[in-house]
Amino acid sequence: MTTTVAVADGIFEIRDGKPVLLGTRCTNCDNHMYPRQTGCPRCLFNEQEDVELATEGTLWTWTVQAFPPKAPPYLGPVGDDFVPYGVGYVELAGQLRVEGRLTISDPEQLKIGMPMELVLDPLSLDEDGNQVVTYAFAPVEATTQNGDQS
Repeated sequence: MTTTVAVADGIFEIRDGKPVLLGTRCTNCDNHMYPRQTGCPRCLFNEQEDVELATEGTLWTWTVQAFPPKAPPYLGPVGDDFVPYGVGYVELAGQLRVEGRLTISDPEQLKIGMPMELVLDPLSLDEDGNQVVTYAFAPVEATTQNGDQS
């Protein structure tokens, strides 16, 4: 049986098969930060509280990663096996904008302002055969937006 493991500790957790981003919120000015920080870059206050960030937002901007990042630390396919992927900033209302992978990279399917949801995205298998995953943002399906499940 394959176990799913996060690509790194402390940036997100997997709960019931879904990712939860782990951030902080400044107790002085309400600024949200991701990943977690011990000091606020906005007001320089040093008291933060851990928060779980929203799992839905809107696509603020995006691009396509058309070449493999430097490996290591990149864990995905390289060389002829590399497949371009979308990268974007998703605005989590009332919190912040989070940079992350997008599940699609077709420019015809990506529109600034479109609703997005947080999902798990497989990267590779580790030496123990575990599925290494990261978080990514996927477009919210039209049926989900309209409440129509047909």
